[in-house]
Amino acid sequence: MNMPAKLRTGGALVAIGGAEDKASDYRILRHVLALSGKEAPVVGVITTASSIPADVFQSYKDAFGALGAAEVLDIHIRDRAHAESDAFVDMIRRADVVFLSGGDQMRLTNVLGASTALDVLRSRRAEGTVIAGTSAGAACQSRTMVYGGPADDALRKGAVKMSAGFGFVEDVIIDTHFLERGRFSRLMEVGATNPEYLGVGLGEDAAVHFDGSILRVFGPGHVILVDSSEIGESNVFDLADGEPVAVSDVKMHALVDGYGYDLKEGRVLRPDELKAIGLEHKVAYT
Repeated sequence: MNMPAKLRTGGALVAIGGAEDKASDYRILRHVLALSGKEAPVVGVITTASSIPADVFQSYKDAFGALGAAEVLDIHIRDRAHAESDAFVDMIRRADVVFLSGGDQMRLTNVLGASTALDVLRSRRAEGTVIAGTSAGAACQSRTMVYGGPADDALRKGAVKMSAGFGFVEDVIIDTHFLERGRFSRLMEVGATNPEYLGVGLGEDAAVHFDGSILRVFGPGHVILVDSSEIGESNVFDLADGEPVAVSDVKMHALVDGYGYDLKEGRVLRPDELKAIGLEHKVAYT
């Protein structure tokens, strides 16, 4: 990429593609907890995005409890009044790890946007709290987020719907359930109209850890990067909304556990390269 992604400093930021294992080896969730640096961290689970928050919270309470969390807090924010509640804000302040569940990312931004809860979440990350999210809880992390668009025919002008996210990371666009729902054309349409954004397509049970200027991949699934910074010909500026987009010279990378990507230099990092700079996996999965 020509433009480096600008990352906010502070605690680790993890984006997960959805459907991560919560019942057997917990590879991704184990890594998330380890990033806190604490043997028994306090975990806060924000279920705002979900339509079944009680069930979702219970599944994460069981998983994080099995992994040794000291406490799992139910940050049950359902409306904007809750997002101003001292009780829920205090839970965010107490948590060593805050986990954003899946569901509807527009609900997340509607309920938490411009709220005390989000302000405290940002300040806590600056102080070192780990922020992780899955599915909708991952898509909302970028400054601009994808919230809709057909998977099967999104390479049409205006087909992908975008809105403001939480801005934990800039100059990237995160899409989730990427391979399983065939969302390649969504990030290609985004890149055709916004070449400065690196598209990060997260497969299910796959995750990225934004670590300074390095994006590190972990988990059993794939992460697809769509780099449009050097696109060639495109007809997008001549089109009306809904017309098919032509674009050339888009680069894609398929990464798996142990690989990384240098956001400043725009290049893939092999596991041995990450090890050479001291960023190899430090979390045991078993």
